[in-house]
Amino acid sequence: MGFVTFGEIMLRLTPSSRGNRLVLADSFSVGYAGAESNVAISLACLGNQVDFISKVPNNPMGKAALLGLNKFGVATDNTLVGGKRLGTYFIEHGSSIRPSRVEYDRLGSSISEITLGEFEWKTILKDKEWLHLSGITPALSDQCAEETVLAAQVAKKMGVKVSFDLNFRRTLWSNTNTAKRIFNQIIHHSDLIFGNLGVLGDVYGVTFDGKNSLERTKNAIFKASSLFGKDHMVFTIRDHLSASKNRLQGIAYSKGEIFISKPYDVQIEDRFGTGDAFAAAYLHATSKGWEASRAIEFATCAFALKHTL
Repeated sequence: MGFVTFGEIMLRLTPSSRGNRLVLADSFSVGYAGAESNVAISLACLGNQVDFISKVPNNPMGKAALLGLNKFGVATDNTLVGGKRLGTYFIEHGSSIRPSRVEYDRLGSSISEITLGEFEWKTILKDKEWLHLSGITPALSDQCAEETVLAAQVAKKMGVKVSFDLNFRRTLWSNTNTAKRIFNQIIHHSDLIFGNLGVLGDVYGVTFDGKNSLERTKNAIFKASSLFGKDHMVFTIRDHLSASKNRLQGIAYSKGEIFISKPYDVQIEDRFGTGDAFAAAYLHATSKGWEASRAIEFATCAFALKHTL
């Protein structure tokens, strides 16, 4: 038994000098990351068997990305090698009143140009417990959208549970109606949904009442459960005190009950990948049979801790 995640891993470049602007940087720190690969690494760090499925080019950057996963114990045996290039993204860390910024250069990446049927999902998912997907991968191309839906369909038929993170990147979608249509197909086959207020508003046009973010999220998670017909949903809550300090909380809806974690105020070293750490921790806890009340506390702790790394 174990986990499978499917998505894009990219070359991550950050100005070497902390707080430097992208336009002024003359050197960059190199890393390799992506939503689903982040989840895979976090799950592996928690002691789980994890397979990461993707496609990377046959060049030093592609090989380095796979080595970066392997060193944490993530298996990449079923990741395909081929295509033209590894996607790249540039991060400008925010500070105080200046927000963080991300610039993507991923057009024509190896995974975006996959063809339907390249992945043997019945083989990949054999004897697995969970398949984790996100809303980023289906936004990369029509082929990626079809493959993500197919993976969810096959998993459901095989009795493999599906978790879906409603990640929405405005710059990757031509319009929200397309995102909604594809998200709904994946949600139909999903057992666990991760999300937040932003995606429900952006993609589904859901509005929320409440005097603070916790009240609005409680109302939103009930609406989302009714909208999607799902009884297991988990949301993060983030209050931006500044670009350097956030207040964090987690909320889970499971079988008609709401469970809310303790809040955490964090000084931010790096906020990228924090939602992925949250998802991985909750998946880990759920796979161990923990009660939702314990699982949401554990996931929120991981969410908060990842901000310091």
